[in-house]
Amino acid sequence: MSAEPTPQSISLEAKSPFELRVDLSRNVEESVVKRALVTGDMGFLHSFTTGSTVDGPGVRLVAWTAGCQFKCRYCHNPDTWKMINGMPVTLDHAVEELRKYRHGLKVMGGGFTLSGGEPLMQDRFAVRLFDAAQELGIHTAVDTNGYLGQRLTDDELKKIDLVLLCIKSLDPKRHLDLVGKELGPSLDFARRLAELRRPIWLRFVLVPGWTDSNEDVEQMAEFLTSLGNCERVDILPFHQMGRFKWERLGLEYSLADVEPPGAEAVERVSDIFRSAGLEAY
Repeated sequence: MSAEPTPQSISLEAKSPFELRVDLSRNVEESVVKRALVTGDMGFLHSFTTGSTVDGPGVRLVAWTAGCQFKCRYCHNPDTWKMINGMPVTLDHAVEELRKYRHGLKVMGGGFTLSGGEPLMQDRFAVRLFDAAQELGIHTAVDTNGYLGQRLTDDELKKIDLVLLCIKSLDPKRHLDLVGKELGPSLDFARRLAELRRPIWLRFVLVPGWTDSNEDVEQMAEFLTSLGNCERVDILPFHQMGRFKWERLGLEYSLADVEPPGAEAVERVSDIFRSAGLEAY
């Protein structure tokens, strides 16, 4: 029987963001973690992947942070909920990785996306990383639920070229049931981005029985058009690819009987967004 992999033996670059990773920071002292969160000198990353074409424009380098205050019922990476599961990575190391991919990202019209988990749980690291990316001439995007958007100043938001905003539902009760947190802060962040005229792409997770009714989708479309800064809607069909992680982590998975939406359902929802004047894919 092979030995369990140690943090030192695990590459930061993952073949897939669906890799299960746990306890990669278990030997990092609490004082070091607290300091890192204040200074941004170090981040805690689940992994990074190259060649993504679904996390912003062009071909992207994507870094997946560890730590999230949401506990989405359909999360395919529940191992990113706890920061201790992420690998400690110095800011200098992260910037050097960006530098290595700079030329290729420009050629392919892509850039760098910070995803998670929830990147804004490590807001100082995120801001410094985006600052470095901009200095390298790399397009920047953050994939966020927006709940912690108030942590960023207006000037810091200017370091982010694109916000991939994932609003789960506009029904407050359903949102709370889906993720365990109130809806208000995410909507406040969306409205603030609109006031600042910062572009967003909505990440809409289509979950049968939860977010797929015409009424709910129409309400979301109306909200987005009222903002005036939503450039497109990415429809993300629910899937079961992360179910094994829930089982391995001993978590209760409530959507085991939910089937992924079919092509007709995806097209129906796309048509609703398009009818509202939004680009939807």
